[in-house]
Amino acid sequence: MYLLTIFGNLIIITLISLMSMLHTPMYFFLCNLSVVDLTYVSTTLPKLLSITITQDNRIFFQDCITQLYFFTFCAICDIFVLTSMAYDRYVAVCKPLQYTAICKPLQYYLIMNRRVCATLTISIWFIAIINSVKYGIITSVLTFCSSQNLDHFYCDIKTLYTVTISDTSSREILIIVDDIFLAFIPFSLVLISYMYIISSIMKISSSAGRVKAFSSCTSHITTVILFYGPAIVHYANSEAGLSKEGDKWMSLIYMALVPMLNPLVYTLRNKEVLGAIKKLRTVARKLIYNIFI
Repeated sequence: MYLLTIFGNLIIITLISLMSMLHTPMYFFLCNLSVVDLTYVSTTLPKLLSITITQDNRIFFQDCITQLYFFTFCAICDIFVLTSMAYDRYVAVCKPLQYTAICKPLQYYLIMNRRVCATLTISIWFIAIINSVKYGIITSVLTFCSSQNLDHFYCDIKTLYTVTISDTSSREILIIVDDIFLAFIPFSLVLISYMYIISSIMKISSSAGRVKAFSSCTSHITTVILFYGPAIVHYANSEAGLSKEGDKWMSLIYMALVPMLNPLVYTLRNKEVLGAIKKLRTVARKLIYNIFI
């Protein structure tokens, strides 16, 4: 799963970087999502694989805090990138005349122009960095015994709070506040965007037009379901204090399975990406032919 995730997301990043036909806002955000997913799986799965192979389940405190930092960073980035992609789909379906331009001078007046995309991306990464540093600092100053057993396969912040001898009540309140502003509100914005999208699609007179408009959103809808579905179940499971083993399995699904499936979702049924793959393959064949023949 780890190798498939690395390989699949590297293909997406390479295609979007090299093929001009994919230089659109949707694929710009998809490229960011692939970079985040690469970091996501590389933060947790190599250590899990190491434990599985060597049976050495030790992790140093500084490594644990580093893992916590990158995990938090990637989780926040994933949420906001998916929200930005939902806004992109809203503009594409509900305001199509302000989404694409027939000539370059008009591109500046588009809603999703390059400046807007760059601003959104910089804001996403900045918010993620600030919040990750915040959680890294407030967790690193907690008091722990010299050795502790973490009942998890990565350094989850709530699991760390269960083994510290410090008072974490204020930090747990902070987590709830951040869950509202950094998870619930973005998820609500995604739902609102699709309410407007569905409303606009239903107003299209022809069935072919409705299918075409909806098909442009199916990949993103699938990705949102894959990410938020297990994450919501995982959060509800944690809050209800249900099975710890079930909690771990939910973590593994949205941490390992979802980043692996994202490239497949955006390639198997996406004509533009499949076309870019064929074009890149043709160019590569010509290049190899010119070099060796």
